[in-house]
Amino acid sequence: MRVPRIACWLAIAAGLWTACAGVTALAAASQTQPRSRALGPTPALRPARPNIVFFVIDELGYYELSCMGHPELRTPHIDRLAAEGVRFTQFLAGSSVCAPSRACLMTGKHTGHTSLRTNAGWEPIRAGEATVASVLKGAGYVCGGFGKWGCGARGTSGVPETHGFDRFFGYYDQVHAHTFFPTYLICNSREVPLAGNTGNPRQGKTFSQYVIFEEARKFLIENKDRRFFLYLPWTPPHGQWGIPEDDPSWQLYKDKPWQAGMFTPRDARIYAAMVHLVDRQVGEILRLLEDLGLEEKTIVFFAGDNGGYTYFADAEHPAGWFAPNVDPKTGKRFRGAKGNLYEGGLRVPFLVRWPGQIAPGRISHHLGYFPDILPTLAELAGAECPKEIDGISIVPELLGPDAAGRPQAQHSFLYWELGGQTAVRQGKWKAVRPRPNAPWELYDLDRDIVEKHDLTASHPEVVARLAALADQAHRPIEPGEVYDQALVDKDRTVPVQSPWGGRAAKKTKPAKPKERPAGRADAAP
Repeated sequence: MRVPRIACWLAIAAGLWTACAGVTALAAASQTQPRSRALGPTPALRPARPNIVFFVIDELGYYELSCMGHPELRTPHIDRLAAEGVRFTQFLAGSSVCAPSRACLMTGKHTGHTSLRTNAGWEPIRAGEATVASVLKGAGYVCGGFGKWGCGARGTSGVPETHGFDRFFGYYDQVHAHTFFPTYLICNSREVPLAGNTGNPRQGKTFSQYVIFEEARKFLIENKDRRFFLYLPWTPPHGQWGIPEDDPSWQLYKDKPWQAGMFTPRDARIYAAMVHLVDRQVGEILRLLEDLGLEEKTIVFFAGDNGGYTYFADAEHPAGWFAPNVDPKTGKRFRGAKGNLYEGGLRVPFLVRWPGQIAPGRISHHLGYFPDILPTLAELAGAECPKEIDGISIVPELLGPDAAGRPQAQHSFLYWELGGQTAVRQGKWKAVRPRPNAPWELYDLDRDIVEKHDLTASHPEVVARLAALADQAHRPIEPGEVYDQALVDKDRTVPVQSPWGGRAAKKTKPAKPKERPAGRADAAP
């Protein structure tokens, strides 16, 4: 269903597509032939290389889906992905905040090895660092991203067009992404003005998500006859909550008797509407795949980027208004939330659908996390996988061992670090050090999913083993580079209110700007 102001933003989007068409055309002309597979010959039962659509929804919690029993949030199209594919119960985020989690997804490394480990919003991955997009592009895929990047601001070594994306449209810096009515968006590092927006973070003429969505649709249609990677890291429901008054999802929630918010009393209602908006647009992408005859040729992934947050918490809703980490059926609550390394910060929805290849309605308890995405997509695409990664392909878990030609491998351990926090997972055991030099805590997640009973005293040998793995997993960071500090600051100097930025660039201390390497293909434009 289209909103009444569709003519306005479609016209804007058409102009944006024209402005960037040259970039896509040049990229198409430069596609290389697929590289040899890194994982051996193709088994006889292996399906043909698919198109890949990958949704990453900003801050959508594990239980914020109607298929998980949520009593208020409506997600019928996302529920359909679960019904027609596989739902993972413990495929975990790369970190408990946006930027480092996305860096893990893109590079196949855990946060002890990534070049981006904090959530300042502008910090970049390194120049020339392999990503999902660069790996797939090397296998002949055309790669488009539409939404929030978060792995490097403009003027840095991390811009997406130098990391495999033929076209990336949306936000690069995370502070910029906190408004849904920005004065401009970014296309391959160029500013694209949005008509009628004054800088008010919650009101304006052009709603950014409509434009981002329409650009994604156009990319899909333009590349329907090629193998494509469509990356959709959408910002709703995170950010300063604002939505057009005539949006059909808002109509479902605007009259709810909820007076809760961080900025306005209607924030909780807009949040719910934004979850429904995301679901509605997921449904439109799925419908477009059907209309183009691509449904059985396309594998669709859907994930949150980090654990849910306790938005709009009060005395009656101590776990947050929508309780993203509370099981509606049992009342059990994951400990913690976004920002820490307990399960509440790392559990995310993770769904995968591929009609005819993935058995429908399956629930997988396979233990994995975001570093596994790169090797998985590389194997599906027949691409050469980088050697220095931490992820393991989950293709056998998705397609079955016969189609994959081998059983599913398992991690010897999983690792996270964030701002002095550390966590290690090995099978049922999870060790957490919540602060630098704090004592380790140990939990048996098979028996204690809420991480309430610390077993360090009764299992010191397990604590010692996991602590040694943590020491092994960490190495000093090799960060990306800033080439143009003024450009970095520009996208952050937007009128957004606390707690999400508002001239936050002045509070950061980025690396000293460096000269762009002359003639190097991965240098920022």
